Amino acid sequence: MQKYVIALYIRLSIEDYKYDSLSIENQLLVLNEYAAAMPEYLNAEILEFIDNGYSGTNFERPQVQKLIEMVRANRIDCIIVKDFSRFGRNSIETGYFIERVFPLFHTRFISISDDFDTNNFKGDTGGMDVAFKYLISEWYSRDMSMKTKSAKYAKMRRGEYQSVICPYGYRKSADGRMEPDEDVAPNVQMIFQWASEGNTAAEITRKLYAMNIPTPGEYRKLKGKAYYNVSRTNGVWSTSTVLRILEDQRYIGTYVIGKRKVKEIGSRHTQLKDESEWFKIPNHHPAIVSVDLFERANASIKRFSLSNKKPRDYLLRGKVFCGCCDHAMSLRNGAWFYCRHSEVAETLPCHGVRIKMADLEQVVFETIRAQMCPALGIDSNKDKLDLQTVQQTEHEEKLRSIQDSKRYLYEQYALGEIDLETYRTRKAVYDTELVQAKNVHAVITAQTKQIKSDYEIKLKQQEIVQKVGNANMLTKALIDRLINKVYVFPGDRIEIEYATQDFLETKESEKEV
Repeated sequence: MQKYVIALYIRLSIEDYKYDSLSIENQLLVLNEYAAAMPEYLNAEILEFIDNGYSGTNFERPQVQKLIEMVRANRIDCIIVKDFSRFGRNSIETGYFIERVFPLFHTRFISISDDFDTNNFKGDTGGMDVAFKYLISEWYSRDMSMKTKSAKYAKMRRGEYQSVICPYGYRKSADGRMEPDEDVAPNVQMIFQWASEGNTAAEITRKLYAMNIPTPGEYRKLKGKAYYNVSRTNGVWSTSTVLRILEDQRYIGTYVIGKRKVKEIGSRHTQLKDESEWFKIPNHHPAIVSVDLFERANASIKRFSLSNKKPRDYLLRGKVFCGCCDHAMSLRNGAWFYCRHSEVAETLPCHGVRIKMADLEQVVFETIRAQMCPALGIDSNKDKLDLQTVQQTEHEEKLRSIQDSKRYLYEQYALGEIDLETYRTRKAVYDTELVQAKNVHAVITAQTKQIKSDYEIKLKQQEIVQKVGNANMLTKALIDRLINKVYVFPGDRIEIEYATQDFLETKESEKEV
């Protein structure tokens, strides 16, 4: 029997991320529960299409495009969305697909919150009521965008500071404005002055450490504002912190927002926008340094930067960390890993921690090979999956048999072959049997899913073990697949944090070079 294909379409935009009810997880839950109640569900294939971080004002979304392509290939029987706006806020384009495209390919369209199902309408999509909802959704999308931007702009013009955390050297006043923090503002002025005199960022970090000046994170913690973990700093200023201060235009009184954007909704990973896209308000708050000092400091710092410097590509790039301070280790002269963070002072425990790149690659490779477990038991997992699949099929047949019996019973009653009392009595028996059969089927389905997942994991494990066994050297593909981090400690001791610990006999391995 050909499977009935149900497509669950989920969309989450940046604005939607504020509301938990619109999260991808919640949308999936609502859509799956609705699909499970459909008569077609027992013989259905469920496909998920998720556009994370896309506006509904147009259809330039990768997953909705993939969905439409599958519709046109006659591979989708039914589409389910939480509401019209998830599919699209553009009334004309949305109406075109629902009224023209989907009916042409006999694709059913369901919007749960709108109580809309194309199977309930003949020749149209519900008339003016549906069309009006489209228009409302489209207008709401555009109006909210304008109102949000206008409100933020008005607050900023009034001098209000929108962020919870002020930059180092500032604090938030009682009226919500940003003002210099007299306790640490002189430190900021000192950093700019040192930079203008020709000191590098590394030299400035050593000066700050020698003067026992708390890092920005530690200062906030001292003030009872521990917004994030500062334990990794160990009281040591980093060059990146110094450079961020030096390039921050807020220190000359200019309010700058919108410098970065999230790569994916729900993720904390961001990327820097072009400066032309930044939002700036000059003279927004009192300056800590003059424009002249700011420009001299940045001009001096830029002399030490290599704008055309190309990042080196090597096997363990982004994987090697100092075991003492947990900071990423740098590669010097293409041959040695060293902890740059430790160079601030000789008294630090990781001062002088370094290791040859070739030696580290070799010991990592040997450790991986030693940790691989060849006895994976693939055959036994396959037998278990086959048996479970047979059981699931049998219970699906039982369900269909009970449902067929109920339909035949109704036909008997409709044709007058049995009376109403007999019909009700027998139907009650079938209903009880159906509930019990559905409960058993749900358990077996969950078990089958778990066994299948375990089997697929074992197959992947076997694949990796074979690759490692056949390899005679470390490769980038193996590193990316197996390793999260490699920690280097004093005494040439290393620890490996594996990406997938199930492949290994132990969670961590230690070895001396």
